[in-house]
Amino acid sequence: MQYRKDKKGNDISVLGYGCMRFTRKGGGIDIEKALQEVAAAIDAGVNYFDTAYVYPGNEAAVGEILRRSGCREQIYLATKLPHYLIRSMDGVEKMFREELKGLQTDYIDFYLMHMLTDIPTWEKLKRMGITEWIEGKLASGQIRNIGFSYHGNTEMFRKLVDAYDWDFCQIQYNYMDEYSQAGVGGLKYAHAKGLPVMIMEPLRGGRLVDLLPEAAKEVFRRDEEGRTPAALAFKWLYDQPEVTCVLSGMNSMEMVEENVKTADLSPAGCMTDSDRALIARVKQEIERSVRVGCTGCGYCMPCPKGVDIPGTFRCYNAMYSEGKRSGRRDYLQCTAFRKDTASASQCIACGKCESHCPQHIEIRRELAAAAAELETVSYKLMKNAIQLFRLW
Repeated sequence: MQYRKDKKGNDISVLGYGCMRFTRKGGGIDIEKALQEVAAAIDAGVNYFDTAYVYPGNEAAVGEILRRSGCREQIYLATKLPHYLIRSMDGVEKMFREELKGLQTDYIDFYLMHMLTDIPTWEKLKRMGITEWIEGKLASGQIRNIGFSYHGNTEMFRKLVDAYDWDFCQIQYNYMDEYSQAGVGGLKYAHAKGLPVMIMEPLRGGRLVDLLPEAAKEVFRRDEEGRTPAALAFKWLYDQPEVTCVLSGMNSMEMVEENVKTADLSPAGCMTDSDRALIARVKQEIERSVRVGCTGCGYCMPCPKGVDIPGTFRCYNAMYSEGKRSGRRDYLQCTAFRKDTASASQCIACGKCESHCPQHIEIRRELAAAAAELETVSYKLMKNAIQLFRLW
């Protein structure tokens, strides 16, 4: 495993474990399966693990995995404060203690202000007393490093970098987002300020692997060098010395093994002209077919009317990347085969989802467009039959 330095000189594995996408089973997380995958990753040298309060059941699962594996002292643990759910410093302290309890630890190595959006939000937190609280936790050792995660434009990202003496930051970044969100400009700015940069969504919620358009998949199938979509996407990131750690939502041993291998073989400056040409061809095919730039992060959820927003957009995109029949079949399965249906047409255009979307998608408009194409006469008949006969 290769390592890059954090602000304090510690070695951070270039491959980080994003715990949000642990396999779920029976309504909860499959602890036994996740435990094996985490153990394999740690044995291979992965030492950075990322979770969050708002990932359902995730902190508790991570805490149990770390307890059972006995590896808490071997790894750096990152989690996040959902400041947007809190109205007082008493609430901050209560939530932090709840996180420590769930994670079965008495300190957090890397603590983030989750999805810090802009300077006014940070100023509001400062007036509430967040900086004094942070400094107290850093002094006591309950928090070892303080940072923030961000979805937004480069200009505001730079302002937030300068707003406090942060230890690190986390951004969405991949070869499709090179010039959007914080982008390469934000990455280089943070690095120049001495901030380690952790990368989330390196595969755009799977869109750069399993959800690639068929034409893009064909580009990989014909590749004489045998490169895979995931390996190429990670290699593109590792090539950049400004990147400290790349989070991967691994949920299979195959993913762990492939990602570890790529991390081992991809130092800064590893990209070849052939690699860059392949990415250019793949990007061209992706840009021809994508309808909605949703990464499946789930920040728009829950919908007050039960709409499965990420699922809808995944199926809508699949109609154009994998075929209409495939997209519509998946949509029927993920929205109609439920006791409480999750169809896009249930949207009442309240706009709650849009205020939380990191990608700034016009969700209401896109849901209406998706419903028009996904909810055919056949879909409506099947949905009614499923509910009538309780086929869920």
